[in-house]
Amino acid sequence: MNIKASEIAKITKGKLKGEADNMVEEIIIDSRLVNYDSNTAFVAIRGKNHDGHDYVPALYKKGIRTFIVNRSKGKLTGFVGASFIEVADTVQALQLIARNIRMKFKSPVIGVTGSAGKTVVKEWLADVLALNRPVIRSPKSYNSQVGVPLSLMKLDNRYGVAIIEAGISLPGEMEKLERMVEPDIGVITNIGDAHAENFTDMRQKAVEKLKLFTNSLMLVYRSDYKIIDEEAKRMFRKGSKVIVDWSTTDPGATMYVIIRSKSAHTHLRIEFRDNVYSFRIPFTDKASVENAVTVTAVSLAMNIPRETIEKGLASLVSVAMRMEIKNGINNCQIIEDFYNSDPGSFGIALELLKASGGARRKTLILSDFLQSGREEISMYGEVARQVSKSHVHKFIGIGPALSSNSALFSGEARFFATTDEFISGTDFSEFRDEVILLKGARKFEFEKIGRLLEHQAYQTILEVNLDAVAHNLNQFRSLLTPETRVMVMVKAFAYGAGAAEVASFLEYHGVSYLGVANTDEGVELREAGLSLPIIVMNPDPVSMGTMIRYNLEPVLFGLDSYEAFLSIASKHGLLRYPVHLEIDSGMHRLGFMPGEVDKLAVLLTGEETVKVASVFSHFAASEDPAMDGYTDKQARIFTEAADKIAVAVGYPFIRHICNSAGISRFPRYHFDMVRPGIGIYGAGRYDNLDMKTVGRFKTNISQIKDVPAGEPVGYNCRDVSDADRTIAILPVGYADGLNRKLGNRNGEVFVAGTRVPIIGNVCMDACMVDITGTGAKTGDVVEIFGENISIDELASKCGTIPYEILTSIHYRVKRVFYRE
Repeated sequence: MNIKASEIAKITKGKLKGEADNMVEEIIIDSRLVNYDSNTAFVAIRGKNHDGHDYVPALYKKGIRTFIVNRSKGKLTGFVGASFIEVADTVQALQLIARNIRMKFKSPVIGVTGSAGKTVVKEWLADVLALNRPVIRSPKSYNSQVGVPLSLMKLDNRYGVAIIEAGISLPGEMEKLERMVEPDIGVITNIGDAHAENFTDMRQKAVEKLKLFTNSLMLVYRSDYKIIDEEAKRMFRKGSKVIVDWSTTDPGATMYVIIRSKSAHTHLRIEFRDNVYSFRIPFTDKASVENAVTVTAVSLAMNIPRETIEKGLASLVSVAMRMEIKNGINNCQIIEDFYNSDPGSFGIALELLKASGGARRKTLILSDFLQSGREEISMYGEVARQVSKSHVHKFIGIGPALSSNSALFSGEARFFATTDEFISGTDFSEFRDEVILLKGARKFEFEKIGRLLEHQAYQTILEVNLDAVAHNLNQFRSLLTPETRVMVMVKAFAYGAGAAEVASFLEYHGVSYLGVANTDEGVELREAGLSLPIIVMNPDPVSMGTMIRYNLEPVLFGLDSYEAFLSIASKHGLLRYPVHLEIDSGMHRLGFMPGEVDKLAVLLTGEETVKVASVFSHFAASEDPAMDGYTDKQARIFTEAADKIAVAVGYPFIRHICNSAGISRFPRYHFDMVRPGIGIYGAGRYDNLDMKTVGRFKTNISQIKDVPAGEPVGYNCRDVSDADRTIAILPVGYADGLNRKLGNRNGEVFVAGTRVPIIGNVCMDACMVDITGTGAKTGDVVEIFGENISIDELASKCGTIPYEILTSIHYRVKRVFYRE
């Protein structure tokens, strides 16, 4: 976007006041955004709980010069150099601007709608099509009356296709979205219960959703959904558009699909246009398979090459959803999903509960579904069946509807009319060694329950964005062949992020191995229910028996460690126990020296007590281009050693040497497996990867006070100012992991939309910052590192590396895990 304010006035049929030539390159509706400049336009929208017009003065002070406002808000004066475009309806103005941008987009636009699965279909379809052409898609779930126009404003003719998600909750909304999107290709996933209270029946809802495709050239849908099939054929006369319907029951459909699911994947056999296709997808659950078939149908209809579709489907990964995962009391894990509560999202949440916490018992605390429009006995009977099938050990229902249908539930189940009744009538010490899913509509205030179940109430927090972990993992995977395995290092409490939670999430996302530093770390993961192979990188001979009891796989790095483990394994009567051999190829830390490999090969010949699962080494400087020659030398030494061991044992094993930087810079050395470490957590720079920040270390302002000029702050009275100051005291100190080197104005924090210096010496449990003129208040969130201050910057100021910053964050700092 690069447009004058005067042109926006014409597009929106608004009245321009002020400067006509102010340029606009971006439009925002959220005043809390901090990344904008004078070429940003702010659309002031009235919401239920806020009015965007109230934030115009503050945004003007921050540099914004173009505003789209309602005429009815009266005069806005005193804004020199600003452009005000007055319109009757600011949301409609936003949509008109979006339509203007859409009409200039020359590539195909795909519109996706439906009651469930549309976000997953959009994301997966983008992943497949991106192998064939540049793709732009709606961010997150931007599918509303304001989300869709914000998505369309990202359109750019550099992209070969756009995928736009559209959702409605009321009749009449889809026509507005259709006028903006005008999709060339339409996709409807299904019709379900969401927002059912606003429609007379499912047929009316189907008709409303299908209106998105009034002017589309092609429509893709599953004809097993009879209401969609009937209304699509009624609304769109024969020949008006290409209909691509797929079915698992009707061989006469445009696309006939046969689905065969196995333990970890599903095979698809598809008959389409006199051709037969065979694909494999890495999912077995019903919803994922259906979404994947829809993606396949669209891809085939668009004539995407078979090989491209095959590659794209094979690499599909789970799409992140909103949730927070926290440590709970008595070794519990809490999954908080307070975003909504309806039958569709319930099934998704239940899948997450099943996938979390390994072997720990599963507990579900569920509120009534609100405004589903369905008959209660039928709906909650279905819930009861799902709970039973999911092997939930304990069910707690909260709300009058669930309570009145309690007879539908079997097993350990309790019911309460209200959240307060549950809290007052429950001994929370009974929750122990469980994974607890809190799935509740906002009305039921499940946050109260969450606070009682949380392990810590300390307000200094390390937030861990699991979506970003998944994104970073997939970034590394994008550089690998499908056959290359991934071992993720979760040593040192997952680099401070929280080992059990991160490891469980990585297990869910299909990594092959986990790596820990010592036996205790491995035992902790096993006790948390992890079943993945776990490699102990530095095993202590004293703990080798414990390793065997917990099925942990040792790294053997010298003749002494080899003989020690062989002796213990023999005493346990083990046969072909998996071990991993480390070669010192030049880092000169642990590992067999090249000169020891011949003797090791002799020892391994015919050995049946242990089995070599992998042989590996460590790059010493893979991130440094100046040391590439040394990296090549290490790879050569490693390969020669691994080849000798392969001849000795007579069977194949996994070879691996690449760390995060090695994965990025040395694809020729990926071998059979790679070992991303800190890169998974968003630290480090990789030129060919788009990594996301995973951790956000934050706290809150405990107290604010005014300090007169000449008065010192902190121990040793080192910080004195000639001016009066307003300071804030933060409950975070060096005992929490805030390095003392950041004191005395060397370091900064981010609060109230700006950076402020840390003043005085950092104390054990607190520090002070200068917030003069920021308007910060007691209780405001303060970021120590995260999106606004990188961990790399912090490490640089402390004269260290990001590893040390992360691993220095104390256990007493609460870890909060979340997904969007």
